[in-house]
Amino acid sequence: MTDYAALCQDLQSLWHRDFPLSKAMDLRVQTFDDHTLTSRASLAPNTNTHGTAFAGSLYAIQALTAWGLLYLELQILGVDASIVHASGNIEFAKPVQEDIVAAACFDHDQTLRQQLQDSGKSRLELTTTVHAGNDAASRFAGVYVVRLNR
Repeated sequence: MTDYAALCQDLQSLWHRDFPLSKAMDLRVQTFDDHTLTSRASLAPNTNTHGTAFAGSLYAIQALTAWGLLYLELQILGVDASIVHASGNIEFAKPVQEDIVAAACFDHDQTLRQQLQDSGKSRLELTTTVHAGNDAASRFAGVYVVRLNR
Protein backbone atom coordinates (compact mmCIF):
# COMPACT_ATOMS: atom_id res chain seq x y z
CA MET A 1 0.00 0.00 0.00
CA THR A 2 1.35 3.41 -0.97
CA ASP A 3 1.93 5.96 1.77
CA TYR A 4 0.72 9.15 0.06
CA ALA A 5 1.59 11.37 3.02
CA ALA A 6 5.22 10.21 2.88
CA LEU A 7 5.31 10.71 -0.90
CA CYS A 8 3.97 14.25 -0.49
CA GLN A 9 6.57 15.03 2.17
CA ASP A 10 9.28 13.68 -0.16
CA LEU A 11 8.01 15.87 -2.98
CA GLN A 12 7.93 19.00 -0.87
CA SER A 13 11.46 18.31 0.44
CA LEU A 14 12.64 17.70 -3.13
CA TRP A 15 11.05 20.93 -4.35
CA HIS A 16 12.73 22.97 -1.62
CA ARG A 17 16.10 21.25 -2.04
CA ASP A 18 16.36 20.99 -5.84
CA PHE A 19 14.24 23.98 -6.88
CA PRO A 20 15.25 26.74 -4.40
CA LEU A 21 12.75 29.16 -5.92
CA SER A 22 9.93 26.93 -4.64
CA LYS A 23 11.02 27.55 -1.05
CA ALA A 24 11.25 31.31 -1.60
CA MET A 25 7.73 31.21 -3.09
CA ASP A 26 6.51 29.22 -0.05
CA LEU A 27 5.26 26.43 -2.33
CA ARG A 28 3.95 23.40 -0.48
CA VAL A 29 1.95 20.29 -1.16
CA GLN A 30 -1.62 20.71 0.02
CA THR A 31 -3.24 17.41 -1.02
CA PHE A 32 -2.70 14.44 -3.26
CA ASP A 33 -5.54 12.04 -3.92
CA ASP A 34 -7.25 10.34 -6.83
CA HIS A 35 -4.39 11.32 -9.18
CA THR A 36 -4.81 15.02 -8.37
CA LEU A 37 -2.11 17.16 -6.79
CA THR A 38 -3.02 20.46 -5.16
CA SER A 39 -0.29 22.85 -4.10
CA ARG A 40 -0.45 26.11 -2.17
CA ALA A 41 1.78 29.17 -2.01
CA SER A 42 1.33 32.25 0.13
CA LEU A 43 0.45 35.38 -1.80
CA ALA A 44 2.90 37.65 0.06
CA PRO A 45 6.18 36.40 -1.50
CA ASN A 46 4.54 36.16 -4.93
CA THR A 47 3.03 39.61 -5.48
CA ASN A 48 3.53 42.17 -8.22
CA THR A 49 3.27 45.97 -8.05
CA HIS A 50 -0.54 45.70 -8.05
CA GLY A 51 -0.67 43.52 -4.95
CA THR A 52 -1.87 40.52 -6.95
CA ALA A 53 -0.06 37.31 -7.84
CA PHE A 54 2.97 37.88 -10.06
CA ALA A 55 2.60 36.19 -13.46
CA GLY A 56 6.05 34.61 -13.20
CA SER A 57 5.14 33.09 -9.84
CA LEU A 58 1.91 31.69 -11.26
CA TYR A 59 3.85 30.10 -14.12
CA ALA A 60 6.49 28.61 -11.82
CA ILE A 61 3.96 27.33 -9.28
CA GLN A 62 1.81 25.72 -11.94
CA ALA A 63 4.79 24.23 -13.80
CA LEU A 64 6.17 22.78 -10.55
CA THR A 65 2.77 21.43 -9.56
CA ALA A 66 2.48 19.55 -12.87
CA TRP A 67 6.08 18.34 -12.50
CA GLY A 68 5.32 17.25 -8.94
CA LEU A 69 2.23 15.35 -10.03
CA LEU A 70 4.25 13.44 -12.60
CA TYR A 71 6.93 12.75 -9.96
CA LEU A 72 4.30 11.31 -7.59
CA GLU A 73 2.76 9.15 -10.31
CA LEU A 74 6.19 7.72 -11.17
CA GLN A 75 6.82 6.98 -7.49
CA ILE A 76 3.52 5.12 -7.25
CA LEU A 77 4.48 3.08 -10.33
CA GLY A 78 7.88 2.36 -8.80
CA VAL A 79 9.64 3.86 -11.81
CA ASP A 80 13.08 5.48 -11.51
CA ALA A 81 13.05 8.22 -14.14
CA SER A 82 14.11 11.79 -14.85
CA ILE A 83 11.50 14.45 -15.60
CA VAL A 84 12.20 17.49 -17.75
CA HIS A 85 9.83 20.42 -18.31
CA ALA A 86 10.13 20.81 -22.10
CA SER A 87 7.71 23.67 -22.77
CA GLY A 88 4.74 25.48 -21.35
CA ASN A 89 2.02 27.97 -22.07
CA ILE A 90 -0.10 29.90 -19.62
CA GLU A 91 -3.25 31.96 -19.98
CA PHE A 92 -4.23 34.56 -17.41
CA ALA A 93 -7.94 35.26 -17.06
CA LYS A 94 -8.29 36.98 -13.70
CA PRO A 95 -6.02 38.49 -11.01
CA VAL A 96 -5.28 36.39 -7.95
CA GLN A 97 -5.56 38.31 -4.66
CA GLU A 98 -5.34 35.37 -2.24
CA ASP A 99 -3.02 32.45 -1.55
CA ILE A 100 -2.23 30.65 -4.79
CA VAL A 101 -3.78 27.19 -4.99
CA ALA A 102 -2.86 25.15 -8.07
CA ALA A 103 -4.41 21.82 -9.04
CA ALA A 104 -3.25 19.28 -11.62
CA CYS A 105 -4.91 15.97 -12.51
CA PHE A 106 -3.16 12.96 -14.05
CA ASP A 107 -5.07 10.91 -16.61
CA HIS A 108 -2.16 9.53 -18.64
CA ASP A 109 -1.48 6.35 -16.66
CA GLN A 110 -1.79 3.93 -19.58
CA THR A 111 0.06 6.21 -22.01
CA LEU A 112 2.93 6.70 -19.57
CA ARG A 113 3.26 2.98 -18.84
CA GLN A 114 3.14 1.99 -22.51
CA GLN A 115 5.60 4.63 -23.73
CA LEU A 116 8.08 3.83 -20.95
CA GLN A 117 7.78 0.12 -21.66
CA ASP A 118 8.19 0.58 -25.43
CA SER A 119 10.96 3.15 -25.59
CA GLY A 120 12.10 4.03 -22.07
CA LYS A 121 10.77 7.55 -22.47
CA SER A 122 7.48 9.43 -22.57
CA ARG A 123 6.26 12.87 -23.59
CA LEU A 124 3.08 14.09 -21.90
CA GLU A 125 1.10 17.31 -21.65
CA LEU A 126 -0.20 18.19 -18.20
CA THR A 127 -2.47 21.06 -17.24
CA THR A 128 -2.72 23.01 -14.03
CA THR A 129 -5.35 25.53 -12.96
CA VAL A 130 -5.33 28.29 -10.36
CA HIS A 131 -8.68 29.63 -9.21
CA ALA A 132 -9.61 33.01 -7.78
CA GLY A 133 -12.83 32.52 -5.92
CA ASN A 134 -14.93 30.18 -8.07
CA ASP A 135 -13.38 31.26 -11.37
CA ALA A 136 -10.28 29.98 -13.16
CA ALA A 137 -7.65 32.70 -12.85
CA SER A 138 -4.92 31.00 -14.88
CA ARG A 139 -4.51 27.80 -16.83
CA PHE A 140 -1.12 26.30 -17.56
CA ALA A 141 -0.36 23.58 -20.12
CA GLY A 142 3.12 22.09 -20.02
CA VAL A 143 4.93 19.37 -21.92
CA TYR A 144 7.06 17.05 -19.78
CA VAL A 145 9.54 14.47 -20.96
CA VAL A 146 10.19 11.40 -18.82
CA ARG A 147 13.23 9.20 -19.40
CA LEU A 148 14.00 6.00 -17.50
CA ASN A 149 17.18 6.13 -15.44
CA ARG A 150 19.27 3.11 -16.41
